[in-house]
Amino acid sequence: MAKTLNWGILSTGRISGVFAKSLADTETGKLMAVGSRTQAAADKFGDQFSVPRRYGSYEALLADRDIQAVYISPPHPMHAEWAIKAAEAGKHILCEKPLAMNEPEATRIVEAARRHDVFLMEAFMYRCTPQTAKLVELVRNKAIGEVRIIQATFSFQGGSGLKGRLLNPALGGGGIMDVGCYTASMARLIAGTATGRDFAEPEEVAAVGHLGAQSCVDEYAIASLKFPSGILAQLTCGVQVNHENVVRIFGTEGHILVPSPWGLGAKAGTTTIIVEKRGAPETITIASDRGSYALEADVVAANLERRQVVAPAMSWNDTLGNIRTLDRWRKAIGLVYDFEKPA
Repeated sequence: MAKTLNWGILSTGRISGVFAKSLADTETGKLMAVGSRTQAAADKFGDQFSVPRRYGSYEALLADRDIQAVYISPPHPMHAEWAIKAAEAGKHILCEKPLAMNEPEATRIVEAARRHDVFLMEAFMYRCTPQTAKLVELVRNKAIGEVRIIQATFSFQGGSGLKGRLLNPALGGGGIMDVGCYTASMARLIAGTATGRDFAEPEEVAAVGHLGAQSCVDEYAIASLKFPSGILAQLTCGVQVNHENVVRIFGTEGHILVPSPWGLGAKAGTTTIIVEKRGAPETITIASDRGSYALEADVVAANLERRQVVAPAMSWNDTLGNIRTLDRWRKAIGLVYDFEKPA
């Protein structure tokens, strides 16, 4: 593990602020610089989070030789461009989910990381938590027998502004890319773990979704996945409807409920997993001394030498499989972004 990792943050949105604040709780991270598209935004962010170096362009941030790793978090359609440029600059990369808008883009990012010999991880912070490690352990040890059905939900009411990130197709809006990616990654993780692998790929993807009349993106959607092992999954996501946001796993001898599956956010705390076997429920409490984003940053530092992480964090092949599943989900409901259409 790197003793100290000098971080730069590329973009100054809300999630960048969460990551900046979380770096103070890591064992390895040092926030050194921030880059924005304007100097004013970089200075404002720098003042708020005590960042010593503030750059008025992303290029200037990547040119800083003292920066070892960059956290990339602009809107989804910008991920591929800047992840590839970060790799070309020799920077290790933690890129917010989804890594890219489709499989071809994601493949180019992975190829750039390999070509320039830098670390790369897609930032699914829940994959780096003690809770997810415990869930994997329970499934692997067949705490509920053989897994048969997985239900995963991540959906919220995100407001109705058409120019904001969530509903703007030019910014990669819609539920599938924003939070459906979480549900797909969870189903693939559990289906894989249940069959002795790090992840599994669905052989069938069927879906329905509601495309907004004005937004033209998926405001809420549901997918059904079938894995080769006979495991089925139901995924629900949305940016225009509140949902319970839980994960349920049903097996031959019982079921598992994860009431808060998507991480603690920026704060330390406890979460629970409820295992019911033959009618007898057991509540397992998992404590974390740091928030999910701090844990994620330390996972990066711990895996720099191998250039990618080990399960349950997102390896390169896991990421490529997940974006492939999202591509199939979008195709099933007829969602194609303008930049994907033939000229």
